[in-house]
Amino acid sequence: MMGKREIGELSLLDIVIFIMVAEMAVFAIEDPSVTLLHSIIPMGLLLIIQRFTAWLSLKSGLFRGWFEGKPSVIVSKGKIDEHEMRKQRYNFNDLMQQLRENGTKSINDVEFAILEPSGKLSIVEKSSKYQQPISEKGYVIPLIVDGKIQDKALKDLRKSKDWLKEMLASKGYHSLESISFCSVDSNDQWYIDIKDETV
Repeated sequence: MMGKREIGELSLLDIVIFIMVAEMAVFAIEDPSVTLLHSIIPMGLLLIIQRFTAWLSLKSGLFRGWFEGKPSVIVSKGKIDEHEMRKQRYNFNDLMQQLRENGTKSINDVEFAILEPSGKLSIVEKSSKYQQPISEKGYVIPLIVDGKIQDKALKDLRKSKDWLKEMLASKGYHSLESISFCSVDSNDQWYIDIKDETV
């Protein structure tokens, strides 16, 4: 009922709600004098709160960034960003552990390492043929997300909204509002997904 997400992808609120629902279920089992309704109502209320915040995260990129966090670049162009590590309370032991778990032999092999909001470290090795546009900070830049133009992405690519509109129009997409996601790779291959397109 709370959606299909891996344990590592759960937000802090999801984890707290899981624990609270489990605790309420235990109280109901341990104390037979408590009516079932007294346990079901608070569990239902918690479920409603979780569903509402998940829906809000889906609809609002601003809320999603604030509530679930944003990726942090730990290694950029082979250089470790100690300031970002301190900001995220992420130490060298954590970095080395996740590099080992990824199968990366040496920090020397890492071009970019991005700490995701889930706590997972996404690693792009120097030998990898990374075929997506990468900003100076090191992560993939989508041009349109949830039907909204990503101004920061265009700024990183040193392009304008007019350029994006012209490129999409040349490909037959005249309405930006109808596009749910758009990106372009380093080989100038475009990926465009239309909102609610039938499969």
